[in-house]
Amino acid sequence: MEYIRRHLEDKVLSLSKSYSAVLVTGPRQSGKTTMLKKLAEKENIGREYVTLDDLSVREVAKSDPAMFLQLHKPPVLIDEVQYAPELFTYIKIHIDRYHNPGDFWMTGSQIFRLMRGVQESLAGRVALLHMSPLSQREIDGRAPVPFSTDFDILAAESKKTTPLTVPEVYERLWRGSMPGIVSGLFTDREIYYSSYITTYIQRDVRDLSGSIDALKFHRFVTALAARAAQMLNFSAVAEDADIDVPTAKAWTNILETLGIIFFLHPYSNNVLKRTIKTPKVYFYDTGLVCYLTKWSSPEIAESGAMNGALLENFTVSEIMKSYQSAGQEPYLYYYRDRDAKEIDVIIEGDGKLCPLEIKKTALPDKRIVKTFGVIDKAPLKKGTGAVLCMAEHFGAFDRNNLIVPIWMI
Repeated sequence: MEYIRRHLEDKVLSLSKSYSAVLVTGPRQSGKTTMLKKLAEKENIGREYVTLDDLSVREVAKSDPAMFLQLHKPPVLIDEVQYAPELFTYIKIHIDRYHNPGDFWMTGSQIFRLMRGVQESLAGRVALLHMSPLSQREIDGRAPVPFSTDFDILAAESKKTTPLTVPEVYERLWRGSMPGIVSGLFTDREIYYSSYITTYIQRDVRDLSGSIDALKFHRFVTALAARAAQMLNFSAVAEDADIDVPTAKAWTNILETLGIIFFLHPYSNNVLKRTIKTPKVYFYDTGLVCYLTKWSSPEIAESGAMNGALLENFTVSEIMKSYQSAGQEPYLYYYRDRDAKEIDVIIEGDGKLCPLEIKKTALPDKRIVKTFGVIDKAPLKKGTGAVLCMAEHFGAFDRNNLIVPIWMI
């Protein structure tokens, strides 16, 4: 099995020089432990590896955390640390006493800001990183570059990137971005995703919410996948899964906590009062969406009813990953108002709002960017906009509106 170098590696090493604890969170099987083990080998300082997936180890960590840290002395890599939140207070005491950079490397299959009670214990003492499944840049061996509409950066990137055809983009989208699949470790994609849902997702949901009906939960995740890149209607999802709305909301929150899905919230402020309030839902891995919605091949996914939504989900998740891989917090929104004017993505940064439209076409029409005018009234300046599409080459309609091939992200 080939190891694919992760963009977060350099970030982990640099943060370990100033922080005593580094916590990498993200969904199971996204490659957190593999990456940290590889880095530990290169460090060559005898960092111990211990996993709280092991029930006997977990028991010690929960019942006697002080003893746990005596048994497993830093520098240590603690896997699945969310299972023993009791450890955090003792890790804090250790950090405050010794101040040794890089003492604790930890992984968690829950997103840190959503993990209950952890922030209070380690606030200001832990460097937080989020690892998603592989980005296309990682798969291609390209350098980490957070996506922006900066003309010079994109022009330089266009020269370094191998163009992909539409079928090639859908092949990647359908295959998914889980390291186990991409590296060739697992060759049967159907069995991989089926096991992933039953072994990991259902088990973690059960851990966080108590008993669940496995059949209804599977229906629920499928109903959510069918609405990828759409505004989330909890009532419709609940009806499809034969559950009540509070359960649909609770399970959705858990999937977000587990790093399976994320939301784009609508951009709004006091000036733009007519905006919709509902978030749009996206999956980090489009392979999981294709599996759940039963697209049996890339060709069928490309020609099927969800082809536009799948491409939008793929594109938005790649933008999201480009920031996370650089250890940055992305500020992504979408816009839709009561007059049905819509902008797929707005990136906020450096006092500007950069609007993006995502289209399957190879020859975008300039009229697409007319909608960008709705944010002229926003208090922040409108930055360079772009249509992300299937064009063969990087180009522009004019100096304020670019044409960016999706394979460049």
